[in-house]
Amino acid sequence: MSSDETSTNLLGVSNKSRLAGDVLMLMLKGAGYAAIVVLSIWAVIAIIALVGRALPEESRQQPDPTPLSWDMSITDLKRV
Repeated sequence: MSSDETSTNLLGVSNKSRLAGDVLMLMLKGAGYAAIVVLSIWAVIAIIALVGRALPEESRQQPDPTPLSWDMSITDLKRV
């Protein structure tokens, strides 16, 4: 073995095993990033739900402030 080869292959494994280890580490790194994104989205939704539960009961029973907004067309908006 040359000194250059031993400096990069500290464990003495084959190139195929090293490649498999590198791929495994990259996949675990990607899974970690995905877990962070999913948990962050879950945390935002949980915070919004907690704020919604903290509101008084009367505020949840009120009618929608814009009940007809879904069927307004552009011509209706131009008249207003």
